[in-house]
Amino acid sequence: MVENNSTTNATENEEFVITRVLDAPRELVFKVWTEAEHMQHWWGPKGLSIIVAKLDVRPGGIFHYIMRDPDGNEMWGRFTYREIAAPERIVFVNSFSDAEGNITRPPFDEPWPMEILNTVTFSELDGKTTLTLRSIPVNATKEEVLVFQSGFESMEQGYGGTFDKLAEYLAKV
Repeated sequence: MVENNSTTNATENEEFVITRVLDAPRELVFKVWTEAEHMQHWWGPKGLSIIVAKLDVRPGGIFHYIMRDPDGNEMWGRFTYREIAAPERIVFVNSFSDAEGNITRPPFDEPWPMEILNTVTFSELDGKTTLTLRSIPVNATKEEVLVFQSGFESMEQGYGGTFDKLAEYLAKV
């Protein structure tokens, strides 16, 4: 069960922040962020299924996945992990990719950044976990940063749906 109290806060710079309180202990929340058999059930926007091609959770490791919509259209994505501090923090760079795992341009018309640095923190109080995700473009042009900033509302909806799926999944495991 989730307390539906997501909050989002855009700082004056290009950072995107979203927080969700989950009705599950931190060790379990961390576990479902780091194991393929769990990630495939909840990662990604609502309405898309995920197939895990590779998951190697360690600094320098890769999470490579396919997002598939109900019509069978596919988009590849990947994380490159920078830091794993169980069960407190995961730091990774997220990108769109091709089937081989090479970084590719996003499938949008706007100049979206090719790499987004994400820091996910997990803190526990009274058996509930507060998950906070902070995202910021890396190696981005000024135009890409501005497009990123203009996408905060869309990102709030996308991550909100993903975290809804996470909360539903946590209630079952």
